[in-house]
Amino acid sequence: MMKTEKLYYIDSHLTVFSARVLRCDSLEDGRYAVVLDRTAFFPEGGGQSADTGTIGEARMLDVRERKGEILHFLTSALPEQTEVQCVLDKEQRFRRMQNHSGEHVLSGLIHSTYDYDNVGFHMGESCMTIDFSGELTWEQVLALEHRANEIIRKNLPIRTYFPPPEELASLDYRSKLDLTEDVRIVEIEGVDRCACCAPHVSFTGEIGIIKVLSCERHRGGVRIEVVCGLDALDNFNARQQSVTEISNLLSAKRGEITSAVEHLMNERDELKYSLAAAERRLTTVLADAVAETDGNLLFFNFSAAALDGSPEVQGADNTNILKSDVAQRELVNLLVPKCKGMAAVFAGSDETGYRYVIGSAHADLRAKTREINAALSGRGGGRPEMIMGSCTAPASVIREYFSK
Repeated sequence: MMKTEKLYYIDSHLTVFSARVLRCDSLEDGRYAVVLDRTAFFPEGGGQSADTGTIGEARMLDVRERKGEILHFLTSALPEQTEVQCVLDKEQRFRRMQNHSGEHVLSGLIHSTYDYDNVGFHMGESCMTIDFSGELTWEQVLALEHRANEIIRKNLPIRTYFPPPEELASLDYRSKLDLTEDVRIVEIEGVDRCACCAPHVSFTGEIGIIKVLSCERHRGGVRIEVVCGLDALDNFNARQQSVTEISNLLSAKRGEITSAVEHLMNERDELKYSLAAAERRLTTVLADAVAETDGNLLFFNFSAAALDGSPEVQGADNTNILKSDVAQRELVNLLVPKCKGMAAVFAGSDETGYRYVIGSAHADLRAKTREINAALSGRGGGRPEMIMGSCTAPASVIREYFSK
């Protein structure tokens, strides 16, 4: 096994360095696994993804630590025993350090204030999620966020070190695992002391800002979404852009969009009520236009055809003029007394498929559900007197089935 010097423990801000290629192995998936004598590339661990960048002319895809070796996965091979220039993706590394150090500040405050443990941590592309062992209200979270940003303003030093075993045994620190050796401690005096393998900023001021996005109950505790530093700025800018676009759509000032949306929702509710009333009147008109029949009765996109040979009653343009499932059910209820077979309403098109409601006072439709769905390439079910579902059969097949 070839041991690699971990430069990210010596200087977390180091993003350009030279190293010697100790080994380069070709992998079956077309990548190459390279071991260097020294590296500033952080391997995946502690809830944080691996650094990316370049080694020589090769693009680095991933970094993993396996059995004490740090493997750099590259797109092309590197000659062994040669010196190579290595470059990290600088902004990506700094953003991750801002977020991870911010997480320590917030987790340390929650631990010292409420004695809750950090039981889950993941750093995603858009935000971090942190799981805690106890519940918090939104007001408590906002108070913690304010205290965390006060700590940032104080620009406290962030110290990282490997205490000897005798010191570690007497040290009070946060850790998800029971560690005994090679334990790296990240400490913010008076705020947090935690076992952690990841790179961090040197002072809390470099975090910039901590912003909590959400807090929800999760497995007996809470899950908090957080962004820090430059990621928090990007998040704010994206939200501001959304607010501006909504403001323009509503022709309202940005500070007045809440009342504008409330007004729009009230108008929508009034329109929905009016539409429902109109649909109820329309179902009565449509049903009254249909003569009684001894056979089946089919409303197809709300054009009626008594399928015992009586003339078809056309809708306005043979299109779906009833929009709600409630109206379709009401229409079927009005049609059932007018036929001795089945009363069916189909809404949709051959391209998108059809929704159906079928009712009968004379047939057990639940017993016929399998037959109907098989004939119409459908799925659905319901009660003996009414079934509902959808199908993909074309109009011609549907008409042929109900004409039998």
